[in-house]
Amino acid sequence: MSHRLRPVEPDFAETAPLRLVFAAEIAAPPAAVYTALAGDVAGWSHWFTWVAGAAPTAGGLGRQVRLTGGAWFTETVLAAEAGEHYVCRAEATNVPGMLALLEDWRLVPAGGGTRVRWLCAADGRPAFRFALTLARPALGRAFRASMHALDRYVG
Repeated sequence: MSHRLRPVEPDFAETAPLRLVFAAEIAAPPAAVYTALAGDVAGWSHWFTWVAGAAPTAGGLGRQVRLTGGAWFTETVLAAEAGEHYVCRAEATNVPGMLALLEDWRLVPAGGGTRVRWLCAADGRPAFRFALTLARPALGRAFRASMHALDRYVG
């Protein structure tokens, strides 16, 4: 069942009731990582562990993302600073109990490659918050595996 989420702005990354932050360094340069994030949305399923499919919408101003297991999101791109920063807000989903979701990707040059930081800011009903908190270790493992795969994908 689909439901609309509360619209949030980029500052939600700092104020969300639940913030999951993951970081990794990869060999790929920031420009290549940014292109994979923002310019090759359909390619996400080749490197992001839990993404079964993704497609740009609204002329690149949005995304439709399907995860393995059946969850999906319709998203709007809120910030796109080439080689540095990419922010998306979920507009609708089929995830029960979710009220708001924002993804904030930061890319910083590091050691000849890129330090990738992914912040997932969320709000939801208590059961959703509890489940997402329990999922933190699995999300961390998926992020690290995805960064290794991204490095191979853009390399």
